[in-house]
Amino acid sequence: MSFLLSKLTSKKEVDQAIKSVAEKVLVLRFGKDNDPVCLQLDDILAKTSHDLSKMAAIYLVDVNKVPVYTQYFDISYIPSTVFFFNGQHMKVDYGSPDHTKFVGSFKTKQDFIDLIEVIYRGAMRGKLIVRSPIDPKNVPKYDLLYQGI
Repeated sequence: MSFLLSKLTSKKEVDQAIKSVAEKVLVLRFGKDNDPVCLQLDDILAKTSHDLSKMAAIYLVDVNKVPVYTQYFDISYIPSTVFFFNGQHMKVDYGSPDHTKFVGSFKTKQDFIDLIEVIYRGAMRGKLIVRSPIDPKNVPKYDLLYQGI
């Protein structure tokens, strides 16, 4: 299903998407096209992209093709999903230590739809961080790794 979603293949394209997507949530899925968990997430993103077209723009970013953003967002696990609104990085409190990105795949389409709606409503009110509507049992758990400390 990833063939249904637009791909950003360079830093310039990612920068342009961040600057140009207005009044919508920009969803950037960082991962690889051949990874099974990325494919599962891409399926959810593709199936919901039409329903969310008035609220969100969804793009796929290959971690190997845009290493500057992979490093900037500290993407060590794939897939990782990052959200923006009007050029502003939106943070989400998932009940985990990292509020900058969602790591892993969403369990259901409805979890993703609910999250986009909450980010959109919060961003329209000027908030930069929102609380995740996803049940904590459905948020993948992982350990944070700090390198070079």
